[in-house]
Amino acid sequence: MLKTRRAWRGMVTAPHHLASEAGLSVLKDGGNAAEAMVAMAAAVAVVYPHMNSIGGDGFWLLAAPGEDVVGIDACGAAAGSATIEFYRERGFAAIPERGPLAALTVAGTVSGWGAALEVSHGWGGKMPLSRLLEDAVRHGRDGVAVTAGQQANTAAKQDGLKDAPGFAGAFLIDSAVPAEGTRFRQERLAATLEQLGRAGLDDFYRGNLAETIAKDLASVGSPVSAADLARHAARRVTPLVAEISAGTLYNMPPPTQGLASMMILALFDRLGVAEGEGFAHIHGLIEATKRAFLVRDRYVTDPAFMVREAREFLDPVFLDTEAAKIDRQVALPWPQPAQPGDTVWLGAIDGAGRAVSFIQSLYWEFGSGVVLPETGILWQNRGISFALDAAAANPLMPGRKPFHTLNPALARLADGRVMVYGNMGGEGQPQSQAAVFSRHVLFGQGLQAAVTAPRWLLGRTWGEESMSLKLEDRFDPELVLALRDAGHAVELLGPFDDLMGHAGAVVRHPDGLLEGASDPRSDGAAMGF
Repeated sequence: MLKTRRAWRGMVTAPHHLASEAGLSVLKDGGNAAEAMVAMAAAVAVVYPHMNSIGGDGFWLLAAPGEDVVGIDACGAAAGSATIEFYRERGFAAIPERGPLAALTVAGTVSGWGAALEVSHGWGGKMPLSRLLEDAVRHGRDGVAVTAGQQANTAAKQDGLKDAPGFAGAFLIDSAVPAEGTRFRQERLAATLEQLGRAGLDDFYRGNLAETIAKDLASVGSPVSAADLARHAARRVTPLVAEISAGTLYNMPPPTQGLASMMILALFDRLGVAEGEGFAHIHGLIEATKRAFLVRDRYVTDPAFMVREAREFLDPVFLDTEAAKIDRQVALPWPQPAQPGDTVWLGAIDGAGRAVSFIQSLYWEFGSGVVLPETGILWQNRGISFALDAAAANPLMPGRKPFHTLNPALARLADGRVMVYGNMGGEGQPQSQAAVFSRHVLFGQGLQAAVTAPRWLLGRTWGEESMSLKLEDRFDPELVLALRDAGHAVELLGPFDDLMGHAGAVVRHPDGLLEGASDPRSDGAAMGF
């Protein structure tokens, strides 16, 4: 059984241990939490390639003691030529889920690394970019051992990805799914990261590398162009803030579902549940999730097109009204559609108390499946969340940002602790955040115990249309029965199911003690020194 890790000078957690090692190494060499996170973000893009890539998007929360929390939106917009007519003329009623026409948004995550390093410089960070990327370069060139997750995901998804340009050459070995433990190299991606280390991160969007990326995209048939790359820039944004009894919550504003994550905890806080793990706890969070998702699905999109401000839904009066609608005993019928996804969350806090919560994603596992021929970059399919209907809530439009399930979380607690926490898993992200936070902060479970404990997911499983309430089978059978009796359509899954995502958390106590936890459902580790 995993145990909570404790240290004083620095703590990191990531869903792959080699990414954690990259971040820990930077901290040991005198880097700060933001620098460590860039190293982890680059490394995890290499060592966990089915889960994320530098061809995806990213979001950051960065907090230094005594300073305002900084948010970074590194989300790419739809290409200038990606219009509803573009797809309709080609006979599509919906955007293809895989292949070049699914690769229709700019990859923003590398720009977020640059914006985070600007924050780092304000913290006194001076570590060279080439040093931050060196672990990722080495792992790409020398190879890493294929994980069980990579083997399983490649086998499960290869039929839908086999026609995506570059996929087979990048992810199959001798035309076969690589077995767990096989050495897996990505030399082209390593060379791309090495070039970024030499030329700087802006080279991805406006330099020689950008020219190569644009040529690659054109050669495979993606609508993303050099002009689209050049227009992109990460943005510093003001995080959403909510006060609850335990302290202050922070999360990202739209186009992310950070609003839903905060609403779940704020609504649950108003229910006054006194004890964890019982019916009141689990049912209360599930019902709070439904109220939050109703708001999210109706209003959250590119903030430039929202008809109401996200902060309106965190107003105490609105939250009081919504909480009063929750039935403490009976489940609200739940027909809402779910958002699938595949992502990584990473956290770091350094010895000076500077904290980073970061999430990076391709959207689905392997994203569009398109691997660019010269650069070796796997491109995201986040743009498939757009609708080919001008009247929809999130219609495709050139330059428009897609809806994002991504949302890194951070809390400054009333007792002086600072907590960064998060989870991959699309629709499950805010639900698992609420599970981990409520167990650890509200009900006093140890940090690792709160991450390890059985979780639930309201919504559709990957590749199926089931809208059941999915529970890991480690829950008390009497609780399962009570949930069914309340009207929840319960479906039991295995004890540590990947569907529940890969959660993690790092906490700093007022005396400087750092605690870290990683998810036993992942290949990750919490590491400190």
